[in-house]
Amino acid sequence: MAIYTSVFTVLLLLAITAPVALLFGFGGASAARSHVAPLRWFGKTYIAIVRGVPDIAFFLFFVIALDQAIEYLRHKALCPDWSEPIRQGNDFVVCQAAKMPLGNAPQWVHETYGFSLAVLTFAIVFGAFAANVLFGAMRAVPRAQLETAEAYGMTQRQAFWRVLVPQMWVYAQPGLSNLWMVLIKATPLLFLLGVEDIVYWARELGGTKTPRFTDYPHGDWRMWYFLALLVFYLIFTRISEVALEKLMARLTRGQATAGGEAQRKAAA
Repeated sequence: MAIYTSVFTVLLLLAITAPVALLFGFGGASAARSHVAPLRWFGKTYIAIVRGVPDIAFFLFFVIALDQAIEYLRHKALCPDWSEPIRQGNDFVVCQAAKMPLGNAPQWVHETYGFSLAVLTFAIVFGAFAANVLFGAMRAVPRAQLETAEAYGMTQRQAFWRVLVPQMWVYAQPGLSNLWMVLIKATPLLFLLGVEDIVYWARELGGTKTPRFTDYPHGDWRMWYFLALLVFYLIFTRISEVALEKLMARLTRGQATAGGEAQRKAAA
């Protein structure tokens, strides 16, 4: 049953990470085009740094750094009388009460904590790519439309939410669609974050089993397990393509774009 549960884990990761990453991306893109210099610097730095670091390196570094930062803050708050150094050579040592999660916590707590770190890491990484896509989409909306909205009495905030945001999705959708496909293909990186995903269990269950370890001995079946994964991901990406095409048709309806013009000609 572990491999079936891992399929649910992958789908749950995608269901949670996609909107969170989109939220990070929208915030990063809005900050990058802000008139406030510190916000603009923060947004552009976030996009540049995260996009410039390989995903694997970021996953390995960020999860360890975040986990140690949480334990460090808990250590300072819960163990003020601790006299030994926290950093002892290559070891990071905190009191037992500061461990995250606690050593005596149930297994589901450990799994939930690891999964939460995975979601946050995926959201930060793919949020930076989404921010770059949305930033370009915001700049693609004709400036004249925003100026016209402001001339009719709208504030900059009203023009942003009522004119810019509704139209930018048309320009952002192709890039976000590609990003969604990349996110699907990146789910095997869950194994690096300590989450037992579908690829992990395919390797474990498909490996050679002898009577010493299981009641169902078999040879090396990994090729068949990974073939099943190949079919799973192909079907999933095909379903995604159909859904994204329908979404694109909905977004371009009535818009002054090539897609909207094609729809008008088809209707005529």
